[in-house]
Amino acid sequence: MGYVAADSEKGCGGGVGSSVGGGGVAKGLRSIVRRKQVDSENTKSSLSSSSSPSSTGHQLAKALSVPHLIAIGVGSTIGAGVYILVGTVAREHSGPALTLSFLIAGIAAALSAFCYAELASRCPSAGSAYHYSYICVGESVAWLIGWALILEYTIGGSAVARGISPNLALLFGGENSLPIFLARQTIPGLDVVVDPCASILVLVVTGLLCVGIKESTFAQGIATFANVCAMFFVIIMGCYLGFSNGWPGYKLSTGYFPFGVDGMLAGSATVFFAYIGFDSVASTAEEVKNPQRDLPLGIASALSICCALYMLVSVVIVGLVPYYAMDPDTPISSAFDSHGMHWAAYVITVGAVTALCSTLMGSILPQPRILMAMARDGLLPSFFSDVNSKSQVPVKSTVVTGVVAAILAFFMDVSQLAGMVSVGTLLAFTMVAICLLILRYVTPDEAPIPPSLQEFVDAVSVQDTGFTPNFDSLKDDAQPLLDKGVVAGFPLILKQVVEGSYTLSDEKRRKIAGWTIMLTCVGVLLLTSIASWVQLSSIIRLPLCGIGGALLLSGLIVLTSIDQDEARHSFGHAGGFICPFVPLLPIACILINVYLLINLGAGTWMRVSVWLLIGVVVYTFYGRTHSTLKNAVYVPTASVGEIYRLSQSNQPQP
Repeated sequence: MGYVAADSEKGCGGGVGSSVGGGGVAKGLRSIVRRKQVDSENTKSSLSSSSSPSSTGHQLAKALSVPHLIAIGVGSTIGAGVYILVGTVAREHSGPALTLSFLIAGIAAALSAFCYAELASRCPSAGSAYHYSYICVGESVAWLIGWALILEYTIGGSAVARGISPNLALLFGGENSLPIFLARQTIPGLDVVVDPCASILVLVVTGLLCVGIKESTFAQGIATFANVCAMFFVIIMGCYLGFSNGWPGYKLSTGYFPFGVDGMLAGSATVFFAYIGFDSVASTAEEVKNPQRDLPLGIASALSICCALYMLVSVVIVGLVPYYAMDPDTPISSAFDSHGMHWAAYVITVGAVTALCSTLMGSILPQPRILMAMARDGLLPSFFSDVNSKSQVPVKSTVVTGVVAAILAFFMDVSQLAGMVSVGTLLAFTMVAICLLILRYVTPDEAPIPPSLQEFVDAVSVQDTGFTPNFDSLKDDAQPLLDKGVVAGFPLILKQVVEGSYTLSDEKRRKIAGWTIMLTCVGVLLLTSIASWVQLSSIIRLPLCGIGGALLLSGLIVLTSIDQDEARHSFGHAGGFICPFVPLLPIACILINVYLLINLGAGTWMRVSVWLLIGVVVYTFYGRTHSTLKNAVYVPTASVGEIYRLSQSNQPQP
């Protein structure tokens, strides 16, 4: 395999007879698909230092273990929404089958959790889905994922903060019982409701996060413990009332599925968003003591605990009160009120407040680490990559995140923007599943080397291939997964693969796998979008759904039939969690998440599109030109170790 430069003057049409315009286009295409290497000592000491000196300073503290990760995962996932969600979903969708809705949604969330667990243990660095996308897909896609996550965590934190003050007021006796300096006020003439309490809480949480990851996680663990205790109170006391009164909610003539199985599944799609938050665990990967062991355990344990608590609370509440009689705003408190336990509302309110405080910390915690990861890669100013020497956290990124979230929480009612939070999460979930497929079937086989090591690259190239690399004749890196030569014969190859009569070389297998992954994603997008477009005539709708389904099924069959890439065994950090049931599990994950994305609504997508367009502009004029990979030389991964050994052996001895 030849050695190529990603975006250097030597390697991008710098010859005498080259076309300037064509060279510029080729450079642009190569720049948006360039991929980075899994973080290692080599990349941290060499590639990063070539363009962002500040990133080579202090590292994040290795302080987290499984209990810390569980506290982050459960605290970020179980918000106050569960205290409201059970009433709304039971009344409108599921009825007594609400417990099954939570179970199905939990299983769907577990698909993403499995994908996250493998990638987090293989690539344990800050950045979560942004980091995995940069390694497996390319720089431009990674940028959009990171940009969407910035929006998610900023709006998510502000929305959670504005939800605390009304619940906090209930503990003091009523809606207007907070002190004047904390109570919501309306600015005359502007019709703007400001929330000082929300803003102050965001700043307090920001200060706590600046102290240190271990200290902030301990505080989040306390709030999470209080919330879980409140949920156990609901479960235990609810069971007592249920057995004492014969579970009236289950003695209905409508049966267990009053809205049918379709209603139960619709309820699952709604409560799925109650599981969003476990991905915060992956964002702390660089601060985990033993990431290969602890990250999968932390993600799985947090999701299992959340699913169990959701199911137990729902099975109790729908049994205490008939689903149609539930209060959609305060279902749990009203259920206890109906049995004479009025004082239970205070315990439930404490649970809601602590849940919101814990979720607020979980919303703000990941964003500074994503900003830091993007700045380390040169896509954002190096200011964001600075790590404080004492607390070993990205203090500057944390302060910027907290201040912006506090301003939004103070001035804006972000409830209408809450759907935008889901877009960022679902995009990340989808991309993580795609990254897992790429890692298994088209494992990245090239790695970037700093241009300062060019002489050692040449030396290794001569040793391995007997020739000096020619940078005027570049490999086309614009489509790293695909090749045009395989397209025409794809149907014949598909038939032969299924029949077992086709023997694949490694190169052909990678080409087929790359095309299959792409066509599978196209099939998923076509199937979910057309199936959700109910206004479309069935004459057009059914054939298009059939095409999408055929692409999806064919992709699953081909990926199941061909071998996975042997290089996956040595990719990244070995010895961690291995996701089961590949390719079925990640493809099912992609299907579920894309379906939910399609059905978020046109208004949400219009607002998100504006934000993503701003991101495209920022990347085009800053990120692309400041990337640490701008002048990187790409070499086969098998040669990376030898190149670095040569460079170290030639360094002057002190």
